[in-house]
Amino acid sequence: MSSPRRTPSLLESFNVAFEGIIHVLRTQRNMRLHFLVAIGVLIAALSFDVGRMELIALLLAIAFVLIAEMVNTAIEAAVDVASTSFDPMAKLAKDIAAGAVLIAAINAIAVGYLVFSGAVAERSSRFLDRLSTAPAELTLIALVLTCLLVLATKALTGRGSPLRGGLPSGHAAVAFAGWMAVTLILDDSSHRFLISSLTFIMALLVAQTRVESGVHSAVEVLYGGLLGALVTLVIFQVFSA
Repeated sequence: MSSPRRTPSLLESFNVAFEGIIHVLRTQRNMRLHFLVAIGVLIAALSFDVGRMELIALLLAIAFVLIAEMVNTAIEAAVDVASTSFDPMAKLAKDIAAGAVLIAAINAIAVGYLVFSGAVAERSSRFLDRLSTAPAELTLIALVLTCLLVLATKALTGRGSPLRGGLPSGHAAVAFAGWMAVTLILDDSSHRFLISSLTFIMALLVAQTRVESGVHSAVEVLYGGLLGALVTLVIFQVFSA
């Protein structure tokens, strides 16, 4: 006769829970990304001195995303154990769990935007107002200079072609140069932050497609994005009235 199973102690229960969190962090790339974003958001909350209720909203949104990702991982593991061959219902279960994570992430983005949009717009208003009178020709000069620097870098490194591959990503450089230019020339303060956010998301999508298609590595895309944004910022700072 087998002895009854011992009930785990409180300490053991906490240890098992932490082991589950660590396992997800070690094995799931998206979970690591969520953790990094959460850390960045909390640091930003301290920097912008958000209120108590806003901080609660951020913490709930962060927890919602992390919990959804862990549940998604658990469902995927359970489905993989239960199904040894392709099963449409198993795929459906995984897709639904992934959809839950997407909803949580979209909600977190919306909460973050509502919390930080006012503070960021207020702090950057003075700086952007100083640059909003810059002539439109600066945008063209910045984009052309960005393209020339991309070509020069590719020539020095000997990697890739002008329109494909190599260091840096020309598509990412131009996309982020455009985002920076749009941000600096906007003169409608009531819509500046929203339009800047939209163009930034578009630039991120351009960069993401270059990595997903295998044309560029993440480092090449990051270098291109930084190059385009910084060149445009310097041009506007130096030559704006």
